[in-house]
Amino acid sequence: MATARNQRKWRGKHRLVKRQLNVMARMKVHEYLGDFSRAFNLKGKGEAVTFACFVTQALVQRADYSGEAAKMLSDFSAAYHRDREIYTT
Repeated sequence: MATARNQRKWRGKHRLVKRQLNVMARMKVHEYLGDFSRAFNLKGKGEAVTFACFVTQALVQRADYSGEAAKMLSDFSAAYHRDREIYTT
């Protein structure tokens, strides 16, 4: 864990463009993020979270124009909500 001094320094340096996000997640989620990082040549789990958000947003935008993408998004959402306790803390 970073010291309070280092955290203040980081926040001061990035205050206009970044926010630190500390998320408690199941170990499997951390494994998925590591897998994403390796598979897509990302700079670690933090960038994997950003990438996952990017892909989700792209799917949402694609769903506006593609019935197939809309169906996939609906299926993913339903499956997540059905099995939510598996993925959350």
